[in-house]
Amino acid sequence: MAASADPQRIVIENCSIATVDAHDTEYASGHVVVADNRIESVGAGKAPEGLTNVVRRVDGTGHLVTPGLVNTHHHFYQWITRGLATDHNLFDWLVALYPTWARIDEPMARAAAQGSLAMMARGGVTTAMDHHYVYPRGSGDLSGAIIGAARDMGVRFTLARGSMDRSEKDGGLPPDFAVETLDGALAATETVIDEHHDTSFDAMTQIAVAPCSPFSVSTELMRQGAELARRRGVRLHTHGSETVEEEQFCKELFGMGPTDYFESTGWLGDDVWMAHCVHMNDSDIAAFARTGTGVAHCPSSNARLAAGIARVPDMLAAGVPVGLGVDGTASNESGELHTELRNALLVNRLGAHREKALNARQALRLGTYGGAQVLGRADQIGSLEPGKLADLVLWKLDTLAHASIADPVTALVFGAAAPVTLSLVNGRTVVEDNHLTTVDEDTIARATRDEARRLAQIAAGA
Repeated sequence: MAASADPQRIVIENCSIATVDAHDTEYASGHVVVADNRIESVGAGKAPEGLTNVVRRVDGTGHLVTPGLVNTHHHFYQWITRGLATDHNLFDWLVALYPTWARIDEPMARAAAQGSLAMMARGGVTTAMDHHYVYPRGSGDLSGAIIGAARDMGVRFTLARGSMDRSEKDGGLPPDFAVETLDGALAATETVIDEHHDTSFDAMTQIAVAPCSPFSVSTELMRQGAELARRRGVRLHTHGSETVEEEQFCKELFGMGPTDYFESTGWLGDDVWMAHCVHMNDSDIAAFARTGTGVAHCPSSNARLAAGIARVPDMLAAGVPVGLGVDGTASNESGELHTELRNALLVNRLGAHREKALNARQALRLGTYGGAQVLGRADQIGSLEPGKLADLVLWKLDTLAHASIADPVTALVFGAAAPVTLSLVNGRTVVEDNHLTTVDEDTIARATRDEARRLAQIAAGA
Protein backbone atom coordinates (compact mmCIF):
# COMPACT_ATOMS: atom_id res chain seq x y z
CA MET A 1 0.00 0.00 0.00
CA ALA A 2 1.16 3.55 -0.72
CA ALA A 3 1.45 6.05 2.10
CA SER A 4 -1.84 7.79 2.86
CA ALA A 5 -2.40 11.57 2.84
CA ASP A 6 -1.72 11.73 6.59
CA PRO A 7 0.18 8.50 7.30
CA GLN A 8 0.90 7.08 10.71
CA ARG A 9 4.53 7.76 11.52
CA ILE A 10 7.16 5.98 13.61
CA VAL A 11 10.23 8.05 14.48
CA ILE A 12 13.53 6.44 15.51
CA GLU A 13 16.23 8.88 16.71
CA ASN A 14 19.66 9.07 18.38
CA CYS A 15 20.90 5.86 16.75
CA SER A 16 23.79 4.87 14.51
CA ILE A 17 22.55 4.08 11.00
CA ALA A 18 24.03 1.91 8.26
CA THR A 19 21.84 2.56 5.22
CA VAL A 20 23.61 0.04 2.89
CA ASP A 21 22.71 2.33 0.00
CA ALA A 22 24.86 2.58 -3.13
CA HIS A 23 27.34 4.83 -1.30
CA ASP A 24 27.30 2.90 2.02
CA THR A 25 26.06 6.07 3.71
CA GLU A 26 26.27 5.91 7.50
CA TYR A 27 25.34 8.25 10.33
CA ALA A 28 26.95 8.17 13.76
CA SER A 29 23.77 9.65 15.22
CA GLY A 30 20.72 9.99 13.07
CA HIS A 31 17.04 9.33 12.52
CA VAL A 32 14.68 7.18 10.47
CA VAL A 33 11.07 8.19 9.89
CA VAL A 34 8.58 5.54 8.78
CA ALA A 35 5.28 6.63 7.22
CA ASP A 36 2.78 3.76 7.06
CA ASN A 37 4.80 1.01 5.34
CA ARG A 38 7.43 3.21 3.66
CA ILE A 39 10.63 4.88 4.76
CA GLU A 40 9.96 8.62 4.61
CA SER A 41 13.32 10.03 5.63
CA VAL A 42 16.78 8.95 6.80
CA GLY A 43 19.47 11.34 7.91
CA ALA A 44 21.83 12.79 10.47
CA GLY A 45 20.63 14.31 13.72
CA LYS A 46 17.06 14.60 14.93
CA ALA A 47 14.01 13.89 12.80
CA PRO A 48 12.44 16.89 11.00
CA GLU A 49 10.28 19.19 13.10
CA GLY A 50 6.52 19.38 12.64
CA LEU A 51 5.84 15.74 11.76
CA THR A 52 2.16 14.90 12.13
CA ASN A 53 0.40 11.74 13.27
CA VAL A 54 3.46 10.36 15.07
CA VAL A 55 2.19 7.21 16.79
CA ARG A 56 5.53 6.19 18.26
CA ARG A 57 8.92 7.71 19.04
CA VAL A 58 11.87 5.41 19.76
CA ASP A 59 15.04 6.58 21.47
CA GLY A 60 17.73 4.59 19.70
CA THR A 61 20.63 5.57 21.95
CA GLY A 62 23.14 2.70 22.03
CA HIS A 63 21.63 1.09 18.94
CA LEU A 64 22.40 0.54 15.26
CA VAL A 65 19.65 0.64 12.62
CA THR A 66 20.15 -1.45 9.47
CA PRO A 67 17.91 -2.76 6.74
CA GLY A 68 16.22 -6.00 7.73
CA LEU A 69 18.20 -9.14 6.96
CA VAL A 70 17.19 -11.08 3.85
CA ASN A 71 17.50 -14.87 3.83
CA THR A 72 17.93 -16.27 0.32
CA HIS A 73 18.03 -20.05 0.84
CA HIS A 74 16.36 -22.31 3.39
CA HIS A 75 14.48 -25.57 3.82
CA PHE A 76 11.97 -24.98 6.62
CA TYR A 77 10.84 -28.59 6.95
CA GLN A 78 14.28 -29.57 8.23
CA TRP A 79 13.60 -27.77 11.53
CA ILE A 80 12.09 -31.02 12.83
CA THR A 81 15.10 -33.14 11.83
CA ARG A 82 17.86 -31.06 13.43
CA GLY A 83 20.86 -32.73 15.03
CA LEU A 84 20.88 -35.84 12.82
CA ALA A 85 23.63 -37.18 10.52
CA THR A 86 26.05 -34.66 12.02
CA ASP A 87 29.23 -36.19 10.56
CA HIS A 88 28.22 -36.72 6.93
CA ASN A 89 29.06 -35.14 3.60
CA LEU A 90 26.21 -33.94 1.41
CA PHE A 91 25.36 -37.14 -0.47
CA ASP A 92 25.66 -39.40 2.60
CA TRP A 93 23.60 -36.88 4.61
CA LEU A 94 20.86 -36.89 1.95
CA VAL A 95 20.79 -40.70 1.83
CA ALA A 96 20.53 -40.79 5.64
CA LEU A 97 17.70 -38.26 5.90
CA TYR A 98 15.56 -38.65 2.76
CA PRO A 99 13.67 -41.67 4.19
CA THR A 100 12.60 -39.50 7.14
CA TRP A 101 11.87 -36.36 5.13
CA ALA A 102 9.73 -38.39 2.74
CA ARG A 103 7.18 -38.88 5.53
CA ILE A 104 6.40 -35.27 6.35
CA ASP A 105 2.78 -34.12 6.24
CA GLU A 106 0.93 -30.83 6.45
CA PRO A 107 0.96 -30.36 10.27
CA MET A 108 4.68 -31.16 10.31
CA ALA A 109 5.40 -28.71 7.50
CA ARG A 110 3.47 -25.94 9.24
CA ALA A 111 5.16 -26.48 12.62
CA ALA A 112 8.60 -26.66 11.02
CA ALA A 113 7.93 -23.47 9.06
CA GLN A 114 6.82 -21.72 12.25
CA GLY A 115 10.01 -22.77 14.04
CA SER A 116 12.27 -21.75 11.17
CA LEU A 117 10.55 -18.40 10.69
CA ALA A 118 10.44 -17.60 14.40
CA MET A 119 14.16 -18.16 14.84
CA MET A 120 15.02 -16.02 11.83
CA ALA A 121 12.58 -13.21 12.61
CA ARG A 122 13.73 -12.97 16.21
CA GLY A 123 17.26 -12.57 14.87
CA GLY A 124 16.58 -9.70 12.49
CA VAL A 125 15.33 -11.40 9.30
CA THR A 126 12.52 -9.40 7.71
CA THR A 127 12.42 -11.23 4.35
CA ALA A 128 12.61 -15.02 4.28
CA MET A 129 12.43 -17.69 1.63
CA ASP A 130 11.83 -21.41 1.69
CA HIS A 131 12.95 -23.87 -0.97
CA HIS A 132 10.47 -26.68 -0.34
CA TYR A 133 10.81 -29.63 -2.69
CA VAL A 134 9.58 -32.70 -0.74
CA TYR A 135 5.93 -33.40 -1.61
CA PRO A 136 5.11 -37.01 -0.61
CA ARG A 137 1.88 -38.40 -1.96
CA GLY A 138 -1.09 -37.74 0.29
CA SER A 139 0.78 -35.29 2.51
CA GLY A 140 -1.74 -32.44 2.23
CA ASP A 141 -1.31 -28.80 1.22
CA LEU A 142 2.33 -28.29 2.19
CA SER A 143 2.78 -25.07 0.23
CA GLY A 144 -0.33 -23.55 1.80
CA ALA A 145 0.84 -24.54 5.28
CA ILE A 146 4.24 -22.89 4.78
CA ILE A 147 2.79 -19.71 3.29
CA GLY A 148 0.25 -19.52 6.11
CA ALA A 149 3.00 -19.75 8.71
CA ALA A 150 4.86 -16.84 7.08
CA ARG A 151 1.67 -14.80 6.89
CA ASP A 152 1.00 -15.33 10.59
CA MET A 153 4.59 -14.40 11.50
CA GLY A 154 4.32 -11.17 9.49
CA VAL A 155 7.54 -11.55 7.52
CA ARG A 156 7.98 -10.89 3.82
CA PHE A 157 8.26 -14.26 2.09
CA THR A 158 9.20 -16.06 -1.10
CA LEU A 159 8.20 -19.70 -1.49
CA ALA A 160 10.51 -21.38 -3.97
CA ARG A 161 8.12 -24.16 -4.95
CA GLY A 162 10.50 -27.06 -5.45
CA SER A 163 10.07 -30.44 -7.09
CA MET A 164 11.80 -33.76 -7.69
CA ASP A 165 11.05 -36.36 -10.36
CA ARG A 166 14.29 -38.40 -10.32
CA SER A 167 13.93 -41.06 -7.61
CA GLU A 168 15.99 -44.09 -6.62
CA LYS A 169 14.69 -46.14 -9.53
CA ASP A 170 16.00 -43.47 -11.93
CA GLY A 171 19.41 -43.17 -10.27
CA GLY A 172 18.42 -40.33 -7.91
CA LEU A 173 18.52 -40.20 -4.10
CA PRO A 174 14.88 -39.67 -2.97
CA PRO A 175 12.59 -42.68 -2.31
CA ASP A 176 10.23 -43.42 -5.18
CA PHE A 177 7.07 -42.37 -3.27
CA ALA A 178 8.57 -38.97 -2.36
CA VAL A 179 8.83 -37.60 -5.90
CA GLU A 180 6.31 -36.16 -8.34
CA THR A 181 5.78 -36.79 -12.01
CA LEU A 182 7.01 -34.21 -14.49
CA ASP A 183 3.50 -33.08 -15.40
CA GLY A 184 2.31 -33.22 -11.79
CA ALA A 185 5.17 -31.06 -10.54
CA LEU A 186 4.68 -28.43 -13.22
CA ALA A 187 0.92 -28.30 -12.71
CA ALA A 188 1.23 -28.05 -8.93
CA THR A 189 3.82 -25.30 -9.23
CA GLU A 190 1.62 -23.27 -11.54
CA THR A 191 -1.31 -23.67 -9.16
CA VAL A 192 0.75 -22.21 -6.31
CA ILE A 193 1.67 -19.26 -8.56
CA ASP A 194 -2.02 -18.75 -9.42
CA GLU A 195 -3.07 -18.82 -5.78
CA HIS A 196 -0.29 -16.97 -4.00
CA HIS A 197 2.09 -14.92 -6.16
CA ASP A 198 1.72 -11.17 -5.57
CA THR A 199 3.31 -8.75 -8.05
CA SER A 200 2.65 -5.55 -6.09
CA PHE A 201 5.48 -3.29 -4.83
CA ASP A 202 4.84 -4.20 -1.20
CA ALA A 203 4.04 -7.88 -1.81
CA MET A 204 4.31 -10.05 1.27
CA THR A 205 4.21 -13.36 -0.65
CA GLN A 206 5.91 -14.28 -3.88
CA ILE A 207 6.56 -17.61 -5.62
CA ALA A 208 9.59 -18.93 -7.52
CA VAL A 209 9.93 -22.07 -9.65
CA ALA A 210 12.53 -24.30 -8.02
CA PRO A 211 13.33 -27.86 -9.16
CA CYS A 212 15.59 -29.25 -6.45
CA SER A 213 18.96 -30.04 -8.03
CA PRO A 214 20.53 -31.66 -11.12
CA PHE A 215 20.78 -35.01 -9.36
CA SER A 216 17.14 -35.16 -8.20
CA VAL A 217 15.25 -33.85 -11.24
CA SER A 218 15.11 -34.73 -14.92
CA THR A 219 16.51 -32.48 -17.63
CA GLU A 220 13.00 -32.03 -18.94
CA LEU A 221 11.77 -30.76 -15.57
CA MET A 222 14.63 -28.26 -15.51
CA ARG A 223 13.88 -27.09 -19.03
CA GLN A 224 10.10 -26.91 -18.70
CA GLY A 225 10.41 -25.38 -15.23
CA ALA A 226 12.41 -22.50 -16.71
CA GLU A 227 9.84 -22.08 -19.45
CA LEU A 228 7.02 -22.02 -16.89
CA ALA A 229 8.77 -19.42 -14.74
CA ARG A 230 9.37 -17.08 -17.64
CA ARG A 231 5.88 -17.52 -19.03
CA ARG A 232 4.48 -16.55 -15.61
CA GLY A 233 7.05 -13.84 -14.81
CA VAL A 234 8.43 -15.40 -11.63
CA ARG A 235 11.99 -16.13 -10.56
CA LEU A 236 13.91 -19.42 -10.75
CA HIS A 237 15.89 -21.12 -7.98
CA THR A 238 17.83 -24.36 -7.53
CA HIS A 239 20.97 -25.85 -5.96
CA GLY A 240 24.14 -25.56 -7.99
CA SER A 241 27.81 -26.60 -7.81
CA GLU A 242 27.56 -27.49 -4.13
CA THR A 243 30.04 -30.39 -4.03
CA VAL A 244 32.76 -32.09 -6.04
CA GLU A 245 30.50 -35.14 -6.28
CA GLU A 246 27.80 -33.04 -7.97
CA GLU A 247 30.27 -31.88 -10.59
CA GLN A 248 31.30 -35.48 -11.26
CA PHE A 249 27.63 -36.52 -11.47
CA CYS A 250 26.89 -33.84 -14.07
CA LYS A 251 29.90 -34.75 -16.19
CA GLU A 252 29.05 -38.45 -16.11
CA LEU A 253 25.33 -38.00 -16.82
CA PHE A 254 25.25 -34.91 -19.05
CA GLY A 255 28.79 -34.74 -20.42
CA MET A 256 29.36 -31.25 -18.99
CA GLY A 257 29.84 -29.42 -15.70
CA PRO A 258 26.97 -27.90 -13.69
CA THR A 259 27.19 -24.35 -15.09
CA ASP A 260 27.23 -25.51 -18.71
CA TYR A 261 24.35 -27.86 -17.93
CA PHE A 262 22.34 -25.05 -16.37
CA GLU A 263 22.95 -22.85 -19.39
CA SER A 264 21.87 -25.64 -21.74
CA THR A 265 18.52 -25.93 -19.91
CA GLY A 266 17.80 -22.18 -19.71
CA TRP A 267 18.94 -21.83 -16.11
CA LEU A 268 21.24 -18.84 -16.32
CA GLY A 269 19.82 -15.32 -16.27
CA ASP A 270 19.08 -12.29 -14.13
CA ASP A 271 15.87 -13.97 -12.96
CA VAL A 272 17.79 -16.97 -11.54
CA TRP A 273 19.60 -17.51 -8.27
CA MET A 274 21.39 -20.68 -7.14
CA ALA A 275 22.24 -21.98 -3.70
CA HIS A 276 25.84 -22.71 -2.65
CA CYS A 277 27.95 -22.45 -5.85
CA VAL A 278 30.98 -23.69 -3.94
CA HIS A 279 32.87 -25.32 -6.80
CA MET A 280 32.98 -22.62 -9.47
CA ASN A 281 35.94 -22.07 -11.80
CA ASP A 282 36.77 -18.77 -13.51
CA SER A 283 34.58 -19.50 -16.54
CA ASP A 284 31.64 -20.43 -14.29
CA ILE A 285 31.93 -17.15 -12.41
CA ALA A 286 32.22 -15.25 -15.69
CA ALA A 287 29.05 -16.94 -16.99
CA PHE A 288 27.12 -15.96 -13.84
CA ALA A 289 28.40 -12.37 -14.12
CA ARG A 290 27.59 -12.17 -17.83
CA THR A 291 24.03 -13.38 -17.33
CA GLY A 292 23.32 -11.73 -13.95
CA THR A 293 22.69 -15.09 -12.27
CA GLY A 294 22.62 -14.74 -8.47
CA VAL A 295 24.11 -16.82 -5.67
CA ALA A 296 22.81 -17.69 -2.20
CA HIS A 297 25.96 -18.14 -0.10
CA CYS A 298 25.46 -20.54 2.83
CA PRO A 299 28.78 -20.62 4.73
CA SER A 300 27.63 -22.52 7.84
CA SER A 301 25.95 -25.30 5.87
CA ASN A 302 28.89 -25.53 3.47
CA ALA A 303 31.17 -26.06 6.47
CA ARG A 304 28.77 -28.44 8.27
CA LEU A 305 28.67 -30.73 5.21
CA ALA A 306 32.36 -30.25 4.36
CA ALA A 307 31.39 -28.93 0.92
CA GLY A 308 34.15 -26.33 0.71
CA ILE A 309 34.63 -22.56 0.57
CA ALA A 310 32.71 -20.65 -2.10
CA ARG A 311 34.69 -18.03 -4.02
CA VAL A 312 32.58 -15.12 -2.83
CA PRO A 313 35.25 -12.39 -3.19
CA ASP A 314 35.83 -13.43 -6.81
CA MET A 315 32.09 -13.51 -7.49
CA LEU A 316 31.65 -10.01 -6.08
CA ALA A 317 34.63 -8.69 -8.01
CA ALA A 318 33.13 -10.10 -11.22
CA GLY A 319 29.74 -8.49 -10.52
CA VAL A 320 27.78 -11.59 -9.52
CA PRO A 321 24.80 -10.77 -7.20
CA VAL A 322 25.38 -12.60 -3.90
CA GLY A 323 23.12 -12.91 -0.86
CA LEU A 324 23.24 -15.04 2.29
CA GLY A 325 21.30 -18.17 3.18
CA VAL A 326 20.74 -20.10 6.38
CA ASP A 327 20.08 -23.30 4.40
CA GLY A 328 18.03 -26.02 6.05
CA THR A 329 18.40 -26.45 9.79
CA ALA A 330 19.37 -30.10 9.37
CA SER A 331 22.67 -28.67 8.09
CA ASN A 332 22.70 -25.46 10.15
CA GLU A 333 21.11 -26.15 13.49
CA SER A 334 21.23 -22.53 14.71
CA GLY A 335 18.75 -21.48 12.04
CA GLU A 336 19.41 -17.73 12.17
CA LEU A 337 21.08 -15.38 9.72
CA HIS A 338 23.40 -13.34 11.95
CA THR A 339 25.63 -16.42 12.10
CA GLU A 340 25.93 -16.21 8.32
CA LEU A 341 27.08 -12.57 8.42
CA ARG A 342 29.92 -13.57 10.71
CA ASN A 343 30.75 -16.89 9.07
CA ALA A 344 30.70 -15.44 5.56
CA LEU A 345 33.44 -13.06 6.65
CA LEU A 346 35.46 -15.56 8.68
CA VAL A 347 35.22 -18.58 6.37
CA ASN A 348 36.12 -16.58 3.29
CA ARG A 349 39.24 -15.32 5.06
CA LEU A 350 40.39 -18.96 5.14
CA GLY A 351 40.43 -18.91 1.34
CA ALA A 352 42.89 -17.52 -1.18
CA HIS A 353 42.22 -13.85 -0.39
CA ARG A 354 42.86 -14.29 3.34
CA GLU A 355 42.26 -11.09 5.35
CA LYS A 356 41.33 -9.17 2.20
CA ALA A 357 38.43 -11.50 1.38
CA LEU A 358 35.54 -9.62 3.03
CA ASN A 359 35.12 -6.86 5.59
CA ALA A 360 32.28 -6.13 7.99
CA ARG A 361 30.41 -3.81 5.65
CA GLN A 362 30.62 -6.22 2.75
CA ALA A 363 29.21 -8.95 4.99
CA LEU A 364 26.32 -6.71 6.05
CA ARG A 365 25.65 -5.88 2.40
CA LEU A 366 25.49 -9.60 1.55
CA GLY A 367 22.86 -10.08 4.25
CA THR A 368 20.71 -7.10 3.21
CA TYR A 369 21.00 -5.50 -0.22
CA GLY A 370 22.67 -8.55 -1.76
CA GLY A 371 19.78 -10.73 -0.64
CA ALA A 372 17.28 -8.24 -2.04
CA GLN A 373 19.12 -8.38 -5.37
CA VAL A 374 18.98 -12.14 -5.73
CA LEU A 375 15.30 -12.20 -4.79
CA GLY A 376 14.60 -9.52 -7.42
CA ARG A 377 13.46 -6.95 -4.84
CA ALA A 378 16.34 -4.49 -4.63
CA ASP A 379 14.07 -1.61 -5.66
CA GLN A 380 11.86 -2.26 -2.64
CA ILE A 381 14.00 -3.58 0.23
CA GLY A 382 17.64 -4.15 1.25
CA SER A 383 18.68 -0.57 2.02
CA LEU A 384 17.34 2.35 4.07
CA GLU A 385 16.27 4.95 1.52
CA PRO A 386 13.19 7.18 1.22
CA GLY A 387 10.44 5.46 -0.72
CA LYS A 388 11.58 1.94 0.08
CA LEU A 389 9.52 -0.41 2.23
CA ALA A 390 9.85 -0.06 5.99
CA ASP A 391 11.72 -3.30 6.71
CA LEU A 392 14.38 -2.43 9.29
CA VAL A 393 16.04 -3.63 12.48
CA LEU A 394 17.17 -1.75 15.59
CA TRP A 395 20.10 -3.69 17.10
CA LYS A 396 21.07 -3.12 20.77
CA LEU A 397 24.85 -2.66 20.98
CA ASP A 398 25.38 -1.11 24.43
CA THR A 399 25.38 -4.32 26.48
CA LEU A 400 28.37 -6.30 27.76
CA ALA A 401 28.58 -8.24 24.50
CA HIS A 402 29.32 -5.18 22.31
CA ALA A 403 29.81 -2.04 24.41
CA SER A 404 33.62 -1.95 24.08
CA ILE A 405 33.56 -2.13 20.25
CA ALA A 406 33.55 1.46 18.97
CA ASP A 407 32.38 0.82 15.39
CA PRO A 408 28.74 -0.37 15.39
CA VAL A 409 28.92 -2.31 12.10
CA THR A 410 32.02 -4.13 13.31
CA ALA A 411 30.22 -4.87 16.57
CA LEU A 412 27.23 -6.31 14.72
CA VAL A 413 29.17 -8.50 12.29
CA PHE A 414 32.23 -9.57 14.30
CA GLY A 415 30.51 -9.73 17.68
CA ALA A 416 28.03 -12.06 19.29
CA ALA A 417 24.44 -12.05 18.05
CA ALA A 418 23.02 -8.67 19.04
CA PRO A 419 19.61 -8.38 20.71
CA VAL A 420 16.87 -6.96 18.49
CA THR A 421 15.08 -4.11 20.25
CA LEU A 422 12.73 -3.48 17.32
CA SER A 423 12.10 -5.11 13.95
CA LEU A 424 9.63 -3.66 11.49
CA VAL A 425 8.31 -5.46 8.42
CA ASN A 426 6.17 -3.35 6.10
CA GLY A 427 6.00 -0.83 8.94
CA ARG A 428 4.54 -3.39 11.34
CA THR A 429 6.29 -4.45 14.56
CA VAL A 430 7.38 -8.11 14.42
CA VAL A 431 9.99 -8.10 17.21
CA GLU A 432 9.99 -5.96 20.36
CA ASP A 433 12.70 -6.21 23.03
CA ASN A 434 14.03 -9.47 21.55
CA HIS A 435 10.62 -11.19 21.54
CA LEU A 436 8.24 -11.92 18.70
CA THR A 437 5.04 -9.89 18.82
CA THR A 438 2.96 -11.75 16.23
CA VAL A 439 3.18 -15.32 17.55
CA ASP A 440 3.85 -17.14 20.83
CA GLU A 441 7.34 -18.62 20.90
CA ASP A 442 6.58 -21.21 23.59
CA THR A 443 3.62 -22.55 21.63
CA ILE A 444 5.79 -22.89 18.54
CA ALA A 445 8.54 -24.63 20.52
CA ARG A 446 6.06 -27.22 21.83
CA ALA A 447 4.54 -27.79 18.39
CA THR A 448 7.90 -28.31 16.71
CA ARG A 449 9.04 -30.68 19.45
CA ASP A 450 5.84 -32.72 19.17
CA GLU A 451 5.96 -32.90 15.38
CA ALA A 452 9.64 -33.87 15.43
CA ARG A 453 8.80 -36.77 17.75
CA ARG A 454 5.87 -37.83 15.60
CA LEU A 455 7.99 -37.79 12.46
CA ALA A 456 10.73 -39.81 14.16
CA GLN A 457 8.18 -42.41 15.29
CA ILE A 458 6.65 -42.70 11.83
CA ALA A 459 10.06 -43.02 10.19
CA ALA A 460 11.18 -45.65 12.73
CA GLY A 461 8.09 -47.73 12.03
CA ALA A 462 8.27 -47.49 8.25
